[in-house]
Amino acid sequence: MTRVSALFSAKGKLSDHIAGFSPRKAQTSMAEQVEQAIENKHALIVEAGTGTGKTFAYLAPALELKTKAIISTGTKNLQEQLFHRDLPLLRKALGSNQRTALLKGRANYLCLNRLRQHRGNSTLLDGQTLSELTQVRTWASTTTSGDIGELKTLPEDARVIPLVTSTVDNCLGKDCPDLEDCYLFKARRKAMEADVVVVNHHLFFADMALKDTGFGELIPEADLIVFDEAHQIPDIASEYFGEALSTRQLQDTCRDISMLYRTTLKDAQQLDKAAEKCRMLSADLRILFPDTPQRGNWQQALRRQEVSSCLSRISESLSGLYEVVKLHLGRDKELDNLFDRVSEMRSRLTTLTDTYQTGVSLWYETTQRHLVMHLTPLSIADKFRGFVESPKRGWVFTSATLVVDESFDHFQRLMGLSDAHTLALGSPFDYAKQAMLCVPRFLPEPSSPAMRSTLLDIAKQLVDASNGRCFLLFTSHAALRDVAAQLSEQVDNPILVQGSTTKQALLQQYLDDPRAVLLGTGAFWEGVDVRGSDLVCVMIDKLPFAAPDDPLLQARIEDCRKRGLNPFANIQIPQAVITLKQGAGRLIRDETDKGVLVICDNRLVTKDYGKTFIASLPEMKRTRTLSESLAFLRALNEEQHEPVSD
Repeated sequence: MTRVSALFSAKGKLSDHIAGFSPRKAQTSMAEQVEQAIENKHALIVEAGTGTGKTFAYLAPALELKTKAIISTGTKNLQEQLFHRDLPLLRKALGSNQRTALLKGRANYLCLNRLRQHRGNSTLLDGQTLSELTQVRTWASTTTSGDIGELKTLPEDARVIPLVTSTVDNCLGKDCPDLEDCYLFKARRKAMEADVVVVNHHLFFADMALKDTGFGELIPEADLIVFDEAHQIPDIASEYFGEALSTRQLQDTCRDISMLYRTTLKDAQQLDKAAEKCRMLSADLRILFPDTPQRGNWQQALRRQEVSSCLSRISESLSGLYEVVKLHLGRDKELDNLFDRVSEMRSRLTTLTDTYQTGVSLWYETTQRHLVMHLTPLSIADKFRGFVESPKRGWVFTSATLVVDESFDHFQRLMGLSDAHTLALGSPFDYAKQAMLCVPRFLPEPSSPAMRSTLLDIAKQLVDASNGRCFLLFTSHAALRDVAAQLSEQVDNPILVQGSTTKQALLQQYLDDPRAVLLGTGAFWEGVDVRGSDLVCVMIDKLPFAAPDDPLLQARIEDCRKRGLNPFANIQIPQAVITLKQGAGRLIRDETDKGVLVICDNRLVTKDYGKTFIASLPEMKRTRTLSESLAFLRALNEEQHEPVSD
């Protein structure tokens, strides 16, 4: 028995010191494999089904073997849970003195220098932003961490946040007058001194791709790097290995230049004029695209005369701004930093308008106010493989959803991890007794106009049978809005709709009302943990294939064809299988949970590829009869409301 496997035994430290802990074969197997990855310095990929206990399985070996480790999570919520709950519990159980640190991206920390700038000049701010700024100032006088997340009264997308936090573009670094009091600097210094550092994927890849500074010094020192929720990595890594430029970046830089003119360099009016011209042109670019958020092919957009003309004017105005700022170099450290930002944006704009590049996808996305231009490599496998192979260290990639058709090939191919060790661990839950999968008979085709009314009818029956306590998950915002509007008129249950408030606030509303029904798209397909009778039914509208007009997907499909492969089998099906597994995974989160999963897509039974999807789901009892699922839900509802006998 190894040191680590002994920890998980019936007489081990975890059983002795953690209430309710009992040995689980799958958890012990994973912990033993993590121990080997640390000692032999190799990569390990683990699919650990829900309930395996994968968090302890990688944290305990890191602590017991006194390993310098970086733990990267998919979300900030999981990051906080790991740091504030799981790590302290394990450290106490193991009697470990390993030092731990939590590190978030710079956008999560208050920047004292930028707060002071806006305190001195708020004439450019609207009323709402000024009100938010007042809240920040009050909080800033008491905080010790500077973590913006402490400000619960601010919405996640509050306009003030970019004004009082830094980016890699506007951070003054060692030249900042507030360096010694900088919250980000303090957090990074603590991370450098720690043995186990908890980060998130975006922060990790920002530094790995050399888009940021500071945290990157940690990576070479680590003996173990763990990625939890590793299924997210291919898309996140691709984003950071590419290039992007947004109209927001342009406008923020121009606004900072104007503010500097109004506060410090009042004799340099040409700075304000040049910045304002560039800011207005970037706003004009956004207007050339539809109001509703969308993604599109940037190469095609560049063929539009009005778009290419506007970009030419932006390029000219950036060059003019560059020359004006250059005239005043050396007068102010903030301006010197702004010069570097303008120079970098000029370079990026040139790259993002070069349509002759190969091996990349040029695409754009719009938000309500801004446009973002992207260049994304079609494959990161070679680059990431080189990073994993040198220097030698332990790597662990784990998630509940990595296997497709009983194979890790898809994930290994995307990440260049062909030589990695693999381990597939099923869930300890008894799905055959706890859950039922229903694919109702007589469904219209997914693209049929009749499908919306069918979805509405099924949703009404499920809500009635369970008296709420349902997640209705959709693959498109249009379907979500349509069904939500009609359902709210036809049932008495509270209908909570994604987008009406923040994800966490919406989830709390759902938990606070036992009759509530939650309707969501992508944000609620993963990273949501609702246990017990609070969630007894999950309905999924159709198989979650990526939108065929997604420009990045189109580029990958074309590249796949050029290599003589079948893009549907090699790209579209694997991605959809992993997404479906995530959505289905919302239902059963504990060994006592019970519920029904309803997937309203007849392709699961009419298409050959449907077998791949079915085989990837847990072994639930299956039915094609909706009434059988409704009876199951009614029985659960009655069981929940049975009077407790003395």
